[in-house]
Amino acid sequence: MTLQNLIPVIDGHNDLAWACRDKRDYSVADLDSEPHSALSLLQTDVPKLRRGGVQGQFWSVWVHTDLEGADSVQATLEQIDFVHRMVEAYPDDFQWAVTADDVDRAQATGHVASLIGVEGGNQMNNSLAVLREFARAGVRYMTLTWNSSTEWADAAVGAVLHDGINDRGREVITEMNRIGMIVDLSHVSAATMSDALDASTLPLIFSHSSCFALNPHPRNAPDEILARLAANGGVQMITFVPSFISADFRAWQDAGSIGEPPAVTVADVADHVEHARRVAGIDHIGIGGDFDGSPEMPVGLTTVADYPNLFAELSARGWERDDLLKLGYQNVLRVLRANDDNYRSFLA
Repeated sequence: MTLQNLIPVIDGHNDLAWACRDKRDYSVADLDSEPHSALSLLQTDVPKLRRGGVQGQFWSVWVHTDLEGADSVQATLEQIDFVHRMVEAYPDDFQWAVTADDVDRAQATGHVASLIGVEGGNQMNNSLAVLREFARAGVRYMTLTWNSSTEWADAAVGAVLHDGINDRGREVITEMNRIGMIVDLSHVSAATMSDALDASTLPLIFSHSSCFALNPHPRNAPDEILARLAANGGVQMITFVPSFISADFRAWQDAGSIGEPPAVTVADVADHVEHARRVAGIDHIGIGGDFDGSPEMPVGLTTVADYPNLFAELSARGWERDDLLKLGYQNVLRVLRANDDNYRSFLA
């Protein structure tokens, strides 16, 4: 696929901010090059984004649940600050975006529209005031949990505390809808998914999840949930994480990662994309690779430069360009736009 024919991508989830905290002391230096140095540890940089056709990225501002309370809030603000500094450091490449109109403008000028999502309801420290401040700082989605349940919502793994969400969880979702912050159902339990679909009046997303029917991993979305996305208007953004894509890879990992891992390929990811399309419909699928959030990635999808390999695989299976455009960016942009009016009203 030539550069001129690249399918534009708005990806739902990238952990570059945490990777740069972990490996580079939050430095934004040299992200516009691909040197054979510490940067080679990263799956994301500007040249790779360009080759991959990435025109928009929800940068994840994730904080491990080992950090609690005010420490979690501070670390989240540090992550947000990293994204702002990165955008400011590369004005020819990145453009700050909070609304769909901002994304349109960035695409028109050849910039990568840079948006933010908080990956875990624990990061708001059970405070709606903190949630609102995140929104004022430009955060456009929040994942209701990470890998442990909060005071108000159950995660996909760990203790079941609420059998979904409780009254406080419904209050959080109501406030997220009011301020135009998209509800993200990746990492949550199936019961939480169902309760959130009941509670939300605006379209929601899975920022980085794949299909439970193909691999019964608790991080994946069951068919009965995907079938409800059409009524909600939401989007499932298929992730590339091998343990979510392949049951064999998950079994190898659970057994201690001994020996050579089972191969996970672009074709395996395409299987999840096609399954989600069959169940939820072409208007309700997208891409959330989780680059720099997983050390292993599928063969052919090892960095953000590799999205064209997925589109080429789907094209070989008979997908038309119009459908690839929906998958690549149009569907998630529609969800963002559907939440924009409430976000603008909140900021006004």
